[in-house]
Amino acid sequence: MTTRERLLDAAAKLLASGGREAVSTRAVCAAVGVQAPTLYRLFGDKEGLLEAVAAHGFREYIASKQALPETDDPVDDLRRIWDMHVDFGLSRPAFYTLTFGETVAKGSPTRQETLAKLRRRIARVGEAGRLRMSVDRATQVFHATGVGVVLTLLSVPPDARDPGLSPIAREQALRTISTDGPPPPDRTAARWAAALGETLRDTDVPLTAAERALLAEWLDRIANDL
Repeated sequence: MTTRERLLDAAAKLLASGGREAVSTRAVCAAVGVQAPTLYRLFGDKEGLLEAVAAHGFREYIASKQALPETDDPVDDLRRIWDMHVDFGLSRPAFYTLTFGETVAKGSPTRQETLAKLRRRIARVGEAGRLRMSVDRATQVFHATGVGVVLTLLSVPPDARDPGLSPIAREQALRTISTDGPPPPDRTAARWAAALGETLRDTDVPLTAAERALLAEWLDRIANDL
């Protein structure tokens, strides 16, 4: 195990047992038997260490569960992603709060990576013509709802948590952003605008950058015309 890995492991154990405040540079260095300059050389500062610890905990969890394969039903895939997200938050509250529950986490690379992966999954729903809104808005709605559910559950003792809260919120979020069958007549244009907008993101079309941006804006306005 490298010095970096040993520092991450020590910091992760301190975080799990005592929360963010327990992860001091002095405590981490003492646990590994190195001097502070070694930690600063590897992580920059305490915030860099905390971000690395959050990423380490999240990836370790995902690896233990294995990556969720894509199926022929992109909406059902979102159900499984939701359940894994909630399970991670409830099983590793300190890591979750560090990544999603703090103001400093807004610019967290781990948080941004998570959002990017979620967006790719939701884009598949858009490509299938099953979104009720643009991919970007659907991603924000689904993510915000999921994070809110986890933080709400973490705010109460485990024995006081409502086990029905997560599945109820999950299904409501899915009904808000997607459809299982044909959309209502007044939503058909919005549905296909979302699909076309996502398809054009990675398609080479004979348009200038300005024209692509304008078309994307129009399609988003149609897709989000609730």
